[in-house]
Amino acid sequence: MNTLEQAKYRYKMANVVEKLILFNVVVFVLMYLIQVVLFLFQWPLDTISEWLVFSKDPEDLLFKPWSIITYAFMHQGLFHIFFNMLILYYFGNYFLNYFTPKRLLNFYFLGAISGAMIYMLSYNVFPAFSGTGRSYLLGASASVMAILVGIATKVPHLGVRLMFLGTVKLWQIAAFFVVLDLIRMPMGNAGGHLAHLGGALLGYMYVKQLDKGNDIGAWWESLSDWFVGLFASTKEKPFRTVHRNTKAKKQAPKREDKNNKQKKIDAILDKISKSGYESLSKEEKDFLFKSGNED
Repeated sequence: MNTLEQAKYRYKMANVVEKLILFNVVVFVLMYLIQVVLFLFQWPLDTISEWLVFSKDPEDLLFKPWSIITYAFMHQGLFHIFFNMLILYYFGNYFLNYFTPKRLLNFYFLGAISGAMIYMLSYNVFPAFSGTGRSYLLGASASVMAILVGIATKVPHLGVRLMFLGTVKLWQIAAFFVVLDLIRMPMGNAGGHLAHLGGALLGYMYVKQLDKGNDIGAWWESLSDWFVGLFASTKEKPFRTVHRNTKAKKQAPKREDKNNKQKKIDAILDKISKSGYESLSKEEKDFLFKSGNED
């Protein structure tokens, strides 16, 4: 197996958290390479980035609606992306012990949207921001906070062992970051801290609604599936042959296979909730990964 094949295999076996981190890192490196080219040709360094970051001005959102998502993959500086990806990796994997990969993506993207809307609303409502010039939001912090607060809301008393601090409960970690954003707001980067709180609010509300049987992210999941479906390759046959006499016989095994597959998925998810993702065998991980792609 050559290096390229190994890379493809490792990517295929990576979970959704690791793929999100990889995508963030690739975008981070790519943006810096683009800045090098812009510098060499003496073009404005924000020629590309200003189309991807999120503006406080509502009219900008009308011209670049994608920015409410793309800003969550933009970072300013090595420490910024390192800290965000560290938290995403650590608490994202805890998240996967209790929720599906698709739901983690819901939290990530809806956390970004919630953070952006709180940021925009605050800058256009509160007097503290009156007279502020151009202001932009970038970074995955709101998305990461949604995932952190989400898992802390789901299992608040789950103990996490931290270096130098011993075992700390998840709700205490989430509360620490929320309070930190509140007290640091007057010290600078108020818009960023407000966006963090917007993501945290989404994470809390999402889990609380799930406990009541309401999936407030179902619309986003459906939209994502539709969007991905636009680019999925489909091989259509020019003619379709239908045998009416055998149709009922063919459908019964398909339904049975689907039921058996769902039972196996439920058993694996139950095992994850009891013993964690790492307790799965390689065959179970492969089966869950394959099933997630087929869905």
